[in-house]
Amino acid sequence: MPPRQPTHGWYRHLQRPLLCVLVLLVGLASALANWDFGQIIRTAESRYGNLGPAKQRIQAWDELIKSSGNLAEKDKLTAVNRFFNRQVRFTNDIALWRVNDYWATPVEMLVKGAGDCEDYSIGKYFTLRRLGVPADKLRITYVKALNYNQAHMVLTYYASPGAEPLVLDNLINDIKPASQRRDLLPVYAFNAEGLYLAGSNVKKSDTKKLSRWQDILKKMRAEGFAIGEG
Repeated sequence: MPPRQPTHGWYRHLQRPLLCVLVLLVGLASALANWDFGQIIRTAESRYGNLGPAKQRIQAWDELIKSSGNLAEKDKLTAVNRFFNRQVRFTNDIALWRVNDYWATPVEMLVKGAGDCEDYSIGKYFTLRRLGVPADKLRITYVKALNYNQAHMVLTYYASPGAEPLVLDNLINDIKPASQRRDLLPVYAFNAEGLYLAGSNVKKSDTKKLSRWQDILKKMRAEGFAIGEG
């Protein structure tokens, strides 16, 4: 395992938008305003059959959204982070999906009751967007988890453009500032506005990863979510 590297300034590097190429992601705010969970559950039942405990997990997600709409933004972070960390057990894609890398929608994750770090981050991102947190405050962020010497994904929240981000992570339940997460080394991040890379070197976008994000949007639309195209 490589030695720990300081990460107290990493959030500054991720403030540089390099490629606003996620065209289909722009304009999600208005489209996320209304989700019909009755229809979403019926669609899931038509696909998976009897949902069993999964139906209660999806209903609990609906209740989370209904009960959290009037909370302060940081309280929304706490509620959403706690919900997914408690409702979903961690497992890898090979065990769950029989493939090396699979990005699940929140419904797929709740139906399985399991997911990996990408799934947690995606679920938290869309839930906070549904609760009115602006896209420019949220980044789905790829990092290297130094304690495990492996790639990892978290959700980061910026209270303002120049603020130090808070880190929502499935590895720990506490939401901490980036300066207190010296076990994480950032690689790149993205949201509805574009792709952000750590450091100052300009790199091309990872089209494979961006295409997986587009696949998530397509699958969520098929599940009954109002997800706009810009």
